[in-house]
Amino acid sequence: MNLKGMIRRSVMDTPPSGIRKYFDLINEMKDAISLGIGEPDFETPWNVREEGIWSLEKGRTFYSSNAGFIELRTEIAKYMAERFSLPYDPYTEVLVTVGGSEAIDLSLRMLVGPGDEVLIPEPCFVAYKGCTLFTGATAVPIPLKAENRFRLQPEELEAAITPRTKVLILGYPNNPTGATMDREDYEKIVAVLRNRDIMVISDEIYAELLYEGKHVSIAQFPEMRDRTIIVNGFSKTYAMTGWRIGYACCHPDLMEQMKKIHQLTLMCSPTTAQFAAIEALRSGAPEVERMVAEYNRRRRLMVDGFRKVGLGCFEPLGAFYVFPDIRKSGLDSDRFCERLLLEEKVLMIPGAAFGDCGEGFARATYATSLDNIREALVRIGRFMKTHALGILRDEV
Repeated sequence: MNLKGMIRRSVMDTPPSGIRKYFDLINEMKDAISLGIGEPDFETPWNVREEGIWSLEKGRTFYSSNAGFIELRTEIAKYMAERFSLPYDPYTEVLVTVGGSEAIDLSLRMLVGPGDEVLIPEPCFVAYKGCTLFTGATAVPIPLKAENRFRLQPEELEAAITPRTKVLILGYPNNPTGATMDREDYEKIVAVLRNRDIMVISDEIYAELLYEGKHVSIAQFPEMRDRTIIVNGFSKTYAMTGWRIGYACCHPDLMEQMKKIHQLTLMCSPTTAQFAAIEALRSGAPEVERMVAEYNRRRRLMVDGFRKVGLGCFEPLGAFYVFPDIRKSGLDSDRFCERLLLEEKVLMIPGAAFGDCGEGFARATYATSLDNIREALVRIGRFMKTHALGILRDEV
């Protein structure tokens, strides 16, 4: 039997993540510094961990309802209302998922299939395109520009829309660029969408990791509330990546169908993680503030450091990534990152891994210690002295 011939073409044609090979390389190295993994370097707050441990000690290892414990959904609804002025009914409009990634997958599987188009502003989280292709729908990239601070422009959106367009995915604050969108930006996007039957999946996993102003959601616009699925979770905000706990909020008509896919595939989210998430929402705000303040210190150091070694870098205002322009090295993004890792033992991720328009850039995360950032910048400065085509302004 030709086993490969049995596999769906949409799966076969989807390339693997462009990030994985770098993780394989760094695992074989000593004294390497990773600026690659988008994962908080903080531990989950102790009181949150303690709640998870206590739930195990009490034998709370049973299934929850498919949508998640109502206590957790109530806390999520309270958080969305108080923090973002977005009221959701915990019984009919909130679904607890296995990380934010499952919420993205569920949303796409519910909304699109062969013949449909999904608009994906790039550079972006690598799962958007893959999850779209797995449905049989067509992923249509919208290349964003550094001169626009990687914010989606209304004319870019207008030009990408066709009669087959069914979904727009927004991911702000953005991975990998750290870009954000403010209310004025969204007003222009809403004007383009207003008289069109296009749904929005808004990935807001980094909503709390903001360094200026307050997070704005496109769902806050009255005409967009019912046609937007908000995706969020606990991984980045509460340093709970391995707990695999996220959620989606949307109109009951949409939620009913999302829940159907969820209950027939995942059944429910891990109950230990759900108990921990309840505690995170009830008491985790001070720890979040502490983490954000520390990220902000690291952000400023990294942006300044990249600029000093001759790598242009717009200022990211959200998430925990920097997206420097590496073209001065004379290398494409893949060769830049591979040679930087092999020669200086510093891991960054090629910008092209996040979409073709990411070529010429590389992603670095400041979710690592100040000492690691300082040493990495020394090594990157040394690397640039070897490879740069231009003249460095200064040394780290």
